[in-house]
Amino acid sequence: MAIKTTFLSSLWSAMRAPRRLVAGALVLAIAGSGAVYAANNSMQGAKKDDNAFDGDAPTAILIEASSGSVLFEKNADELRAPSSMMKLMTAEVVFNAIKKGDVKLTDEYRISENAWRRGGAPSGGSTMFAAIHSKVSVDDLLHGAIIQSGNDACIALAEGMAGNERIFATDFMTKRARELGLAKSTFGNSNGLPDPANKMTVRELAKLARHIILTYPDFYKLFAEREFTWNKIRQQNRNPLLNSLNGADGLKTGFTKDGGYGMVGSAVLNDTRLIVVINGLDDPDDRASEAKKMLEWGVRNFEARTLFAANQQVGYAKVFGGESRSVKLAGREPIKVMIPKNGNEKLIARVVYSGPVRAPITEGQPIGVVRVWRGANVAMETPVYAAEAVGAGSTMRRAIDGASELVIGMFRASAEKL
Repeated sequence: MAIKTTFLSSLWSAMRAPRRLVAGALVLAIAGSGAVYAANNSMQGAKKDDNAFDGDAPTAILIEASSGSVLFEKNADELRAPSSMMKLMTAEVVFNAIKKGDVKLTDEYRISENAWRRGGAPSGGSTMFAAIHSKVSVDDLLHGAIIQSGNDACIALAEGMAGNERIFATDFMTKRARELGLAKSTFGNSNGLPDPANKMTVRELAKLARHIILTYPDFYKLFAEREFTWNKIRQQNRNPLLNSLNGADGLKTGFTKDGGYGMVGSAVLNDTRLIVVINGLDDPDDRASEAKKMLEWGVRNFEARTLFAANQQVGYAKVFGGESRSVKLAGREPIKVMIPKNGNEKLIARVVYSGPVRAPITEGQPIGVVRVWRGANVAMETPVYAAEAVGAGSTMRRAIDGASELVIGMFRASAEKL
């Protein structure tokens, strides 16, 4: 397996201020043996995959959990009603609060009349059957929300943490989503019941699922539990993959009339964890079969390849006012991408950061990200850091850099007027 890389000159987009979005490009040509060596500067698209997945879901995505590599996507950035899959966001908010010490598993929240009527037994929807005015521990509410898809459990968690479900949705969930890089997701309630504000993309659902799996391994075990009994009513986990696919251990199904049938699923197959998200299907059986088919296709047709070892230089960033004009960049972990097992594939990678980066710079300082494209789609993205320290330069160095940035800014301003 040969991975060819070329470090091209960084593409500097001029601006008046000395900080701007910068993308340095390199070409990764995936072929057949094992070394890393210089390639030519051509930037070619990916070879068409003859084993491409052909699915029926209107929106879908398949990623590898460790690297975040995208194996397949279809309308992955289209906003749709996420239905009960949105409960993953509620669960993450609670997980994060527990991790920070703001909430304890033993804390008890009251089942209000609102939670009981809108999400409990009288609602006719998925419920954990919590009794009105009873107090239920956060631990049990999480079991009810995740295993039984209880709408009442989600409302009780929201009211217990924020005092009001709408505040929980618009403030707690939205704020946390933005912190996780979910830029498009919006929330009108805690459980995914029909609301015009409930919108997510399958890409952001996959990103959220990956975050939960990697950040909360102990809590993630809840998604694989087969049943939960509350109020003397035993209910099975609603995820059909748990019974139909060996290695499946999560995450969540969903259905509303507006969103259709959807699923966020994950499984470990041949020591590789994949995450699939589909939405918008008309039949629950199609949802289960489509998810299983996509997971099996992914593990059958793709394998991991290391592009850069941990701490290996992947590029550089321009420095403003430093003793050096640039700083080397590297990843803390090996940078890997999933590629088709058969045939060659050419990838395009770019180091993207806001720069020039002002000195002084400390070793290990976050600088930007490496994005790898497969054709027109982003195959994976991972952070990069300064691989060395760069001290502040002399007064003359800073003056020269300032003048240079001013000239570039003037050039760009002139070009924009043409």
